[in-house]
Amino acid sequence: MSRYDARGMKKEFSPRSQDAKLRSRTSGVQNSKIRNSEFCLSALASSRLGERSCSSLVILLAALCLPTIASAEITQQQLDAALTKVDSKIVAWRRDIHQHPELSNRETRTAKLVADHLKKLGLEVKTGIAHNGVTGVLKGGKPGPTIAIRADMDANPVVEEVDVPFKSTVTAEYLGKTVGVMHACGHDSHTANLMGIAEALTSLRQDLPGTVLFIFQPAEEGPPDGEEGGAGYMMKQNVFGDLKPDAVFGLHVFAGLPAGEIRYRSGPFMAAADMFRIDVTGKASHGSRPWAGVDPIVAASQIVVGLQTIVSRQIDIRLPAVLTIGKFDGGVRSNIIPDNVKMYGTLRTFDDAMRLDIIERMRRTASDIASSSGAGATLTMQTYRYPVTINDPKLTQRVLPSLRKAAGADRVVEHELEMGSEDFPYFTSTGVPGFFFFVGVTPRDQDPRQAAVNHSGKFFLDESALPVANRTLATIAVDFLQGK
Repeated sequence: MSRYDARGMKKEFSPRSQDAKLRSRTSGVQNSKIRNSEFCLSALASSRLGERSCSSLVILLAALCLPTIASAEITQQQLDAALTKVDSKIVAWRRDIHQHPELSNRETRTAKLVADHLKKLGLEVKTGIAHNGVTGVLKGGKPGPTIAIRADMDANPVVEEVDVPFKSTVTAEYLGKTVGVMHACGHDSHTANLMGIAEALTSLRQDLPGTVLFIFQPAEEGPPDGEEGGAGYMMKQNVFGDLKPDAVFGLHVFAGLPAGEIRYRSGPFMAAADMFRIDVTGKASHGSRPWAGVDPIVAASQIVVGLQTIVSRQIDIRLPAVLTIGKFDGGVRSNIIPDNVKMYGTLRTFDDAMRLDIIERMRRTASDIASSSGAGATLTMQTYRYPVTINDPKLTQRVLPSLRKAAGADRVVEHELEMGSEDFPYFTSTGVPGFFFFVGVTPRDQDPRQAAVNHSGKFFLDESALPVANRTLATIAVDFLQGK
């Protein structure tokens, strides 16, 4: 087989030697990780080889080009760039939501803001899940696993005491009273953060493997009396739909930790929580004649004190538990002894047998103390409760490198058992492994021990923590989808 060189001189052509040259040339392609299939097409189009050589070239290029195309992945630099573009939007969304807080099962404005944003991104959006829940599905450009990422949207019945330009002045009715409403637990930042991550990942969808289910949850703080709500209700309404997540992720901002510090724990992390009410009944009388009635306020006060001895004196304190009365409601006037008193509280435990034991002791303590003064007491446990938050150990070990890469290894710290509670575990109740972590939001120049805690009217979120929150959660998600 003959060819002519540039000078018109005849030269011999050997398919074997030409194949060797092609291998040498295409090895440079492999080493430089060219991922564009147009290279393969142009190589074929420009070739003037015979049939035998061309077919050899096809086989060789298929072996070299296709694996590099399949191995294309989103780099950390690409992800960081996409997240940086939404940083200012996250701050603006967070401030808007903060200034317009909504109580549990009342998050209509927030839900609309979220849904409108997800629709603009072109995601598959569902609304009205568990009253005001919103989901968005992002399908990547490549096959891969499915994950869910969750953020909560509701606020607290708390009067804001922090003087910021976007301070909440909203009021609403809660348990029959007009109360202030504030994002005192940082759910405004959770919502804004996930909106930003959804936009960032959508911009990278061509190279993103798998599927992401974004879950915006109402009523994490617990539904109002007589209503269903929260993560449990979302699961009851089949929030996953036809998707079967391989993992579910979430985070919570946390006062008392320096801004940008990450806290995690493998295995049991956050306590289970039960809410309860104790009704104490007496007999009304004039304040000047207590002997003419049965004072439920005194009986209820003694019950509060008696309940504290359950944890301090009656159970094995090597397993942590907390029993708190947070609301005491009785009477309407200073000189009238009322008929009844209502007390509301929470019980936190890590062990189910201990939980049941404490509840029985609560019932007996309340009843016996009340009857000693001629009153009566009834304990009612709310049906909606929070299970123990458990981070899947294998998943925890898998995502730790992502956390350290995103936040810095020195800022990723293992946390002690946390008595706070979450309803995030409902999303793992069907066997889906989950991972949940904290992001510190206390200014780094402030003593964390002096910081106002979550649920306080003085709760303050340092917005410098927001880029850390979105970077860590997004990095975990992308790394998992890419098989890391």
